[in-house]
Amino acid sequence: MSPFRGSNGIAFGPDGRLYVAEYLGGRISAVDLATAQVDFIEGPVQSPDDLAFGADGSMYITDLVPGRVWRRDPQGEYTLVSDEVKVPNGIACVGDRLFVNEMRVGGRLLELFPDGGEPVVLAEGLMLGNAMQLGPDGCLYYPHMLTNEVYRIPPDGGTPELVAEDVHEPVAVRFDREGVLMVLSRGVDGIITRIDQGQRKIITTGVMCLDNAAFDSDNRMYVSSYAGGGIAEVYPDGRTRQVVPSGLAGPYGVTVDSDGTVYAADHYRVVKPTGPELAIFTHGIVAADGQLHVTSQYGDVRTDGRERANGLAQPMGIAVRGDGALVVAEAGAGRVVAIDTDVTVLASFDSPIDVAFDAEQRCYVSDETGTVHRIDDGVVVASALAAPQGLAVHGDELFVVEVGLRRVLAIHLETGERRVVADDLPLSPERPRELFVHGMPGCPRRFVGLAVAPDGSLHVSGDGSVLRIPGSQGS
Repeated sequence: MSPFRGSNGIAFGPDGRLYVAEYLGGRISAVDLATAQVDFIEGPVQSPDDLAFGADGSMYITDLVPGRVWRRDPQGEYTLVSDEVKVPNGIACVGDRLFVNEMRVGGRLLELFPDGGEPVVLAEGLMLGNAMQLGPDGCLYYPHMLTNEVYRIPPDGGTPELVAEDVHEPVAVRFDREGVLMVLSRGVDGIITRIDQGQRKIITTGVMCLDNAAFDSDNRMYVSSYAGGGIAEVYPDGRTRQVVPSGLAGPYGVTVDSDGTVYAADHYRVVKPTGPELAIFTHGIVAADGQLHVTSQYGDVRTDGRERANGLAQPMGIAVRGDGALVVAEAGAGRVVAIDTDVTVLASFDSPIDVAFDAEQRCYVSDETGTVHRIDDGVVVASALAAPQGLAVHGDELFVVEVGLRRVLAIHLETGERRVVADDLPLSPERPRELFVHGMPGCPRRFVGLAVAPDGSLHVSGDGSVLRIPGSQGS
């Protein structure tokens, strides 16, 4: 299990520790690489994506979703540098100067002034900027993620110059201690393109979804993964050594198929025992009849990759009805819909999160405001719950994750009798964050999924884990 919820920007601080921006976790961590001890750094940052250190030891942080850039001084005090950058991502310090780029289509590269002053735009038209760094020639190097290119520009401005094209899915531009350009790929194979005096070498690390890299004083390379988290050392031949364990970034929805295989929707991927598969912004998931059905933050619903619906407002939990239709809790629209050849509204609620069916094909929905409803006859099955989310039915009991009390309840479908199945679940409080910003996906809303396995055991998603609760029937 990883202590991180994904790991993004990384940089060595003046104290020798490696500082890690956790975009999904909404926090910054510091790692002692000698002991692998991780300390969490408190602060107002909501969605840190990259960080860099200035000459005076101050840490500068891009806070992507709210569009802020922060300074944390050596004493630990935070000040806001700017709230005018849209989707700020890549950040670099050049002496006491500060540069930031935007991760959006048509983005900018700007110089910011921590002590006051209007931002200066150095370049425009970035096709999703990201991690950048000053090169040995004194220019800033940065990627265009959508066009697979690397550009450079002098810190004092000028015309951006194309340095490399046809680079594999570039996400970060870094230089080692010898001045060799290393371009990280965000893809599934963990590719690093090494460019030395125009000569390219492809290094395949196997680290899925690379995000950033930092080099220590001995020129050892450490990398982060936006999907799996953790920190790994990468050797010149591509072999890796895991320094901080990787793990789950969420997870969100969870399901168990008829063979007992567990699948977890983990935002950037679907995770299963045989290894993860890239599945961007996946939240709800259900296995049925040999197929996987998922919902995404972008409003899509898919079956084994095939689009079934799009344009939904924050679809969360998903279930399969007896006739094969998909039933989805559309939280952003306050409704439950059925998806077959068309999208049909079944019911409306304040904040529907998950759906489940019993043996008689009656449909249940959790409303995060505190209730569980049965749609077919309008019955309130349970009320006065503390933020109910994940649902599952087994036998004559309905199971619900009561997130506000960090527990799983069982509710008898006929008598309404309740019992606590498990409590003290590893669920941390959720921070209020925006789902989208400037057309880009923001921070996902937490969704604590629940599923029943063929053996009657329950599976619930927690912070960085999927927990198995042995099956037990109530009286």
